[in-house]
Amino acid sequence: MSELLRIENLSAGYGEAVVLHDVALALGEGQTLALLGRNGTGKTTLINTLAGATRQHGGTITLGGVALNKLPPHLRAAAGIGWVPQERNIFKSLTVNENLTAVERPGKWNARRVYEMFPRLAERKGNLGTQLSGGEQQMLAVGRALVVNPSLLLLDEPLEGLAPIIVEELLRAIRRITQGEGLAAIIVEQHPQAILAISDSAVVLDHGTVVHTAEAAVLKTQPEVLERLLGVAR
Repeated sequence: MSELLRIENLSAGYGEAVVLHDVALALGEGQTLALLGRNGTGKTTLINTLAGATRQHGGTITLGGVALNKLPPHLRAAAGIGWVPQERNIFKSLTVNENLTAVERPGKWNARRVYEMFPRLAERKGNLGTQLSGGEQQMLAVGRALVVNPSLLLLDEPLEGLAPIIVEELLRAIRRITQGEGLAAIIVEQHPQAILAISDSAVVLDHGTVVHTAEAAVLKTQPEVLERLLGVAR
């Protein structure tokens, strides 16, 4: 397995405020990383930093041999970053189909394949973003990230605030995208057991630093460790 992502000595934040301190991690091609931690520990900041939406104060980020440090967000997307932020950031004044085709890049993922994975979106391809439910907007946000045809998918709390039936549908889709299609991913989530079940490795952040790394399958069987690190056993 070849290395896809390497982060070394990363410090980043917003303006002069430094949130991440000396973060280091690596991810192989086709691997899924669960990024865990209590609220306010820097998880979203790390995702945003990879996508180019924060100020980097130090360290390096390399994706597929390309240094991302100085690249703006649109060039990071071209280099292989697919980003699904917490806010989803779909174009609400465009239709579902327009949202997908507006950002589509050549590759194996296209609007047709997104519709196959999310039949709900196929049924609503002519609907505006404002006419979608929260779960449908999340599916569209994932689809938009996929049609960029990235090598690394960043998912920031993709299950937040969704009905259980939609959570199960999204988890099946994420499992297919990562385990079935071999797309590498970093997933931030407040439901550790759900994400650990579909991840290869796990990193726990606290106060902007990495405090624990483990194989996801091992951490999933250690409720006492999850309780100590996250305050949740399940």
